[in-house]
Amino acid sequence: MPAMTEVPHLPMRPLWLCRRCGAPWPCGPARLSLLAEYQGDRTSLLFYLAILMQEATEHLTMLNPASPPGDLGNRFLSWVRAPR
Repeated sequence: MPAMTEVPHLPMRPLWLCRRCGAPWPCGPARLSLLAEYQGDRTSLLFYLAILMQEATEHLTMLNPASPPGDLGNRFLSWVRAPR
């Protein structure tokens, strides 16, 4: 029997929920993975996430125009800041 591969913690567009755990993306495991992938280059990570945040805002607004998602900055960007 072939081994099942684990589904990565990636966004399910246009809902912006994690494909693996169903939490709002980026979920905790996705954040850890992104920090590891962009280790030493938080500026590039912030730029990448800002682009995804804009895409998520557009998708979520399109899905529910009567109740747009509001500010997604905390969900997408604030956690990237370097620890003090």
